[in-house]
Amino acid sequence: MSEELAIDVYWSFRSPWSYLATKRLREWQEKYDLTVNFRPVYPIAVRTPEFFHNVQPQWFSYFMTDVFRVAEFLELPFVWPNPDPVVQYVDENGLRQTGEEQPHIFRLTRLGVLAQELGQGIEFADEVATLIWGGTENWHQGNYFSEATARAGLNLTEMDERLVSEGDRLESVIQENQIAHDRAGHWGVPTCVYKGEPFFGQDRLDVLLWRLQQDGL
Repeated sequence: MSEELAIDVYWSFRSPWSYLATKRLREWQEKYDLTVNFRPVYPIAVRTPEFFHNVQPQWFSYFMTDVFRVAEFLELPFVWPNPDPVVQYVDENGLRQTGEEQPHIFRLTRLGVLAQELGQGIEFADEVATLIWGGTENWHQGNYFSEATARAGLNLTEMDERLVSEGDRLESVIQENQIAHDRAGHWGVPTCVYKGEPFFGQDRLDVLLWRLQQDGL
């Protein structure tokens, strides 16, 4: 048996690219002697909202074309989420702005930290991302979210209770993840890091797997 290897995964609940990578990462952990350390961070719309003010005019249209195309290629269901995990709007100058009120992304990210601490990080990421990005309208209502959490082997009610009492601590972990993400050598998600080497994007997972297999995965 090979020695168990480990990767860090910097990941966002608002990133469709993170969603498109997650099933493969979960499968790797189940198939190989590999630990996937799930390290959720806030999306760029929260960390660096001015990012959207400086992109090329073609950026958004190409992004939308490409993400739907890649989802089709990977044979994964994909619908832009309703509601969006991050509230944004286009202002009178045509600039995309991040709203001051954010009812979803802070809870989601803190739950992700807690899921990792409970030993089910990538499982939670997979189930919840599939719920959000896979076509479930109003994913935050009814039993959708609690059932997705249960499929990951966790109890949403218990986790939400811990969010109330441990919110500051969980927030500090997110900030630590973001610092580590920055130091790893990339700003985007998903970024996987193995032995200090960053692999940015769902389209670099094959290269990461090759690198892991070089070390006996």
